[in-house]
Formats: sequence, structure tokens, C-alpha cells
Amino acid sequence: MTSLQGVLSHITFHNKQNHFTIARLSTGPPKATVTIAGFLPEAGVGETIKITGEWTTHPRYGQQFKFDSAEILLPSTIQGIQNYLTSGILKGVGPSIARRILDAFGENTFSIISENPDRLASVPGIGPQKAAFIHSQWQTHHAMTSIMKFLQETGVSPSFAGKIFKAYGSEAVDIIRRSPYCLANDIPGIGFAVSDRIAVNSCMEMNMEERVRACIISLLREALNDGHVFMPETSLMDKITRAIDVNDDAIRQAIADLCQAGEIEVPQHQSNPDAKAVYLKDLYQAETSIAARLHALLSIPAAPIAIPVEHLLAEVESKLILCLSEEQRNVLGTIITRRIGVITGGPGTGKTTLIKSLTRMNQILGRQVCLAAPTGRAARRLAEVTGHKAHTIHKLLEYNFEEERFGKNQDNPIDADIVIVDETSMVDTLLMRHLLCAIPLNAAIILVGDAHQLPPVGPGTLLGDMIDSGRLPVFYLNTIFRQAQKSPIIVNAHRVRQGEFPQLNNLTEPPAIRAEFYFIDAPTPENVVDTVVDLCVRKLPGMFGLRPIEDIQVLTPMHKGIAGTINLNRAIQKALNNKTDGLSHHDNRFRTGDKVMHLKNNYQKEVYNGDIGVITDMDTAGGLLAVDYDGRRVEYTIDETDELTLGYAISVHKSQGSEYPAVILPLITQHYIMLQRNLLYTAITRAQKHVVIVGSQKAIHIALKNNTPEMRCSSLADRLKSMIP
Repeated sequence: MTSLQGVLSHITFHNKQNHFTIARLSTGPPKATVTIAGFLPEAGVGETIKITGEWTTHPRYGQQFKFDSAEILLPSTIQGIQNYLTSGILKGVGPSIARRILDAFGENTFSIISENPDRLASVPGIGPQKAAFIHSQWQTHHAMTSIMKFLQETGVSPSFAGKIFKAYGSEAVDIIRRSPYCLANDIPGIGFAVSDRIAVNSCMEMNMEERVRACIISLLREALNDGHVFMPETSLMDKITRAIDVNDDAIRQAIADLCQAGEIEVPQHQSNPDAKAVYLKDLYQAETSIAARLHALLSIPAAPIAIPVEHLLAEVESKLILCLSEEQRNVLGTIITRRIGVITGGPGTGKTTLIKSLTRMNQILGRQVCLAAPTGRAARRLAEVTGHKAHTIHKLLEYNFEEERFGKNQDNPIDADIVIVDETSMVDTLLMRHLLCAIPLNAAIILVGDAHQLPPVGPGTLLGDMIDSGRLPVFYLNTIFRQAQKSPIIVNAHRVRQGEFPQLNNLTEPPAIRAEFYFIDAPTPENVVDTVVDLCVRKLPGMFGLRPIEDIQVLTPMHKGIAGTINLNRAIQKALNNKTDGLSHHDNRFRTGDKVMHLKNNYQKEVYNGDIGVITDMDTAGGLLAVDYDGRRVEYTIDETDELTLGYAISVHKSQGSEYPAVILPLITQHYIMLQRNLLYTAITRAQKHVVIVGSQKAIHIALKNNTPEMRCSSLADRLKSMIP
């Protein structure tokens, strides 16, 4: 390893999240600078640093020094201290203030700022408030340095330093030394392996009991992130013994201790009394609460209907100008008398028509109807098709994101006689618990969804479990309407759902047939990207008159890789929007006219996870931009653009609950880990008029054969079977 020491002369790039930095380091004469790259805390131009690493050659930027460790060196001379103070590292300290501080404290300046900041207030022009501010900046700056140095010494990537400082502040290193496993519990992205490496490599006195307990909690949280509600005890124990050298008795004791502490639950597995399932406490409570609430709702008889069903159906057909099928009439006639109902079916089977009809029937009966969906996009679409107000589930439950609690609950229920939830396949176990608890016991709930869609991002396969239990009234829509039968998209969606290969048409120019569903062979990821860009920019707009921004959506299974969202967004942006203006933040460069997607629910701005809009204007000097969401202007500061990403290409998961005129789906064998039947099915069903799959037929075959998402660990179906006769 090689060491370099010098003064930072220029910061080329700095990621505030993980502190990855590209900079120029002056190592001698003014022009003797080198490019350095690595993780560096909030170092400023003018600071002296010592770094250790090795020389590398970047294919684009040439020779640079890639460092693994960095240390900020404080100057010891009066001139050096003055240069440091006036470098801009400490905000509010200009040349005149710096001179006064030096006149007062000389070579002791840094120790005064660090250990006796109250004495700064005696300097003319610095009061108590400014003295505290200078000290706070100093503490933050040097705490980050200490954290990064500590992580480097323990063999852990310093990219975690920002998250650790945010969680623990300037006492971070002391906190970690006392209890390294708190990292796995407190900080997202830092699992047991990282915290254990810190504990082992820093030569701390090992507490094996604490180590095993931390491993158990970390593995259960990893399972939750993978969609599991619990872990089988045998599987959990196997993973623990592979992670650390510990015997089965010690693991069982740790499990018992965690049960005693109320952190986990270990009931007998419902379908196999000899097996045990290990739950995080809140997931166990959620699953048992859902089963108990459904049982309670079913136990209370439904209120009688004052108007004959035939009259209701006739009124609905008249008001909505519908001609209901016999299947639809049978479902409506039965479900209107039930406390709970599940409606499921594929595309083209009339789920939306039933929601509209049910809403109208209940209004005729004088009932208070409440419509809800998991996402803002799905809620807006539900409102559009029904003509009735619809909410996101979080908004319906009055969720407070700052306090992380729901305003509606068992003691303060929703004011409704019937709640209809669309896109239920997207609802996870934790959210369904809160929804059911907030529904009055004298109300009814109708859950509508397609169980063959992708499972929710959160834990569980709720809709599928309810259907599989056989204990709830489930109404299957099997008939594909005549108009839908003519749609290659709907026909192929049903073929995919059944594991059959879709009927493919080559996309030619001019097209031989207007088939709606096309396949283009692209043998390499690079070919895929070029083809997708051409489809967005030239081919689909030219052939079908589609607008690239408004009508075409690229859906892809993954974020990373050549054919992932990140690279595709950059390629499409370059082809569609080559404006020179822009705001850069982290990995994104936003320009006026860009298609963007909002990444998380923001109730203050009334913008929700997955909403897509277009940047209409920006103030690069002020770090502001504005996005148009279906005619509504929303402003973002540069820091708030963390909530935005380019939206030309999005993941299939993010598309759930939405529909687009045209969908382009890159599908290649390099996506192997994500190629699943329900992912392909979900992507196809997002399209209204056109689907173009770009990639290889082998990838389609792989996706069709992979139906493993049904293997999520959940006991809800078994609980319902045992609880409801």
C-alpha cells in the first residue's frame, strides 16, 4: 500500500449519503496535483489529509489514486491554523473572525474550539450562539472523521459512516464499542455480518449470548425484507450455525431469551405441530390479529337488504348504462349480503365493473361507501372509473409519518358502512392488520385483486392466503369478455398466468399486422438498450403515433446492470432530452422536460410513491425544480430531490397499480434472479394497447418456469382454517 499526504485543492464530486469523493490533491508545487477517489468525510478545500491506497487507471479518467483510508491532519503553525479557519470548513468564520480567534488563543485555537467552546464567546463578534454553532460544526466534522477511521480499522466500508453519524451523533464510536450489535438493529443496510465484523476485528470482549441474539434478530429482519412473515426454526438455526460457531443449545437458549424479552414469538407451526415458526413480535401480532379480526367480522350477521336484489341490479344497469353478465349478476347478488367478500380474476374479467356496480348498489341502499387502494396511482384510477372519491390506505387510516402511527384504529374506526379495497395483492401483512382493526365491526369489507400479480413489497402473500384458506367468501371471475378476448395482451396475459408461452409477433416497419403484442430479439444487453431507446424515440411514435413521455413506459426487472433502470434511464434521457441545463443530485442529473418518478409517499406535497410527472422548470442557481403531475405543479428543493428519480424506465414492482398505453419490457437471461412468472404477468397487464418484449425467448421460458414466489413463509391460511369453521 502507498501513502500520500497533501492539501485538498478541489472537490470534483462528493456523495453526501455515503461520502464517496473524487478530488484533486496537491502534493507539492502548486501544479503538482493528483486525482484521488475514495470515501472521505466532509473535508474541505484547504485541508491537509493523509491517505493510503494504490494507483489505478480509470478507463475514462486516466490515472488516479484510489484510497482505502484517510486521515485529516490539523495544522500546527499559526499560518496553517489561519488557513484552516478561513477555508470554509467552519461556516461563519471569515478572515477577520479567524484573526481575532488566533489573537486570543494562538496555537491553542483547536483545543479551545473542541473542548472549551464557551471561551469563544469572549472573542469580539462571537456571541454564545455563534460559539455553539462553531463548536457543533467542529464536532460533526471530526466525529465523521473518527467514525470513518474506526470503520476502516475494523475492515468495514466507510460508506456506512453517514448513516452511523445520523443515528448516534458524535458519540458513535463509543456507542459501537459498548454494543456493536446495536448497528444491526438501528441502522438499515447494516446487518449482522457487518456489526459482527466490527466486534471481532476491534478485539472487543465477546458476549456470545448477545452475539447469537443479534444474529437471530438480523436473520428474521432479512427474511421480512424477502417477504417472509416468519422463519422455520430449523432453517433459522441452520443459518445461524453457518454465520457463527455456536451449538444448538446456545441457539435455543437465545431464542428462549428473546421470547422472554418480548422481541420474538415461537408458536407451533399451524400445519405441522412438530415444526416451529419463529416470528418477530410485530409480525406475529399482525398475522394473528388479521385472522382474529376476519373471524370477528364473519361472526356478526350482515344487515338485511331493504330493496330486492333484482331491483338493485336493474337500477345499477340503468344508472351506469351497463349490461351485466350472468356471472357478474350472481357475484353482485351474493356479495351484497356478505360482511366479507374477496373478488379475484385476471385482466378482462370485469373486476372494475363489479367495483363500480357495488359502489352504486350500496349508495342506493343509503350506505356510506369508502374506496381505497395501496398506492396513489391506483387510488386515482379507482376514483376515475367509479366516479367516487378514493383514498390510499395510508391516507384513509390517517397515517402520521412523523410520529409513525395511524390515526384510525379500533378505538377510532373509519366512518364507513362498507370499505372496498382495490389492488389487494399489493397489501402486505402489517398494513392489512391496521386496515382491518380500523374497520367497524358492523361494517363490510370487499377485497378486490388478482392473486397472480407480484406479491407485495412487504411481508406476506395476503390475498393468496385468504383465497387458499377456503374460509372466506371468494368470488372468482373466470369469463373473459368478448371484447377482451380480441386483445392479444389479455389473451397472452392469461397464457402466461397458466405457464404457457405467449403468442409473439415480430415488430416490423411498416407492421404487417397491428397485433398489440410484439417481440424483438436482442442477443446482448447492449442490443437491448439500443433497441429500447429506438422504440421510445422513433419506432413506436412513428408507427402508432405514441408520445414518448406520456404514452410509453419502459418496465424492467432490475435496477442495476446494462438493461436495468439506472442505465436505461440515462440512455433514454440522452436520446430524448439533450438540454444542457440541469440539477445534479447524487446519481441523477435532472433537466427541464425530464420524465421523473416520485419514490415515497409525501402527504405534505400530496405526491405518492410511484407517481410519474414531468419537470416543467428549474432554478439551477437556487437549487429548485418543479414537476407537473397531471396538471398539478409541485416544487422540490435540491435536498428534496432525494424523493425523485428519472422515470423513463422503472421497475416492474413500481408499476403495480398503474396502466400505460404502451409497455416496453426488456427481458434477458442476465435478469435471471428476477425472472418470475408473476413478474412477466404483472408487466404485461400494465399495458392498455401495446406490449413490446425486447430480449431473448429463453428469458421468457425461464420466467414462465419460475413460479417460486408462492413459497413465502406465512401461516395466515392455516390460522384461518383453524379459526373459522
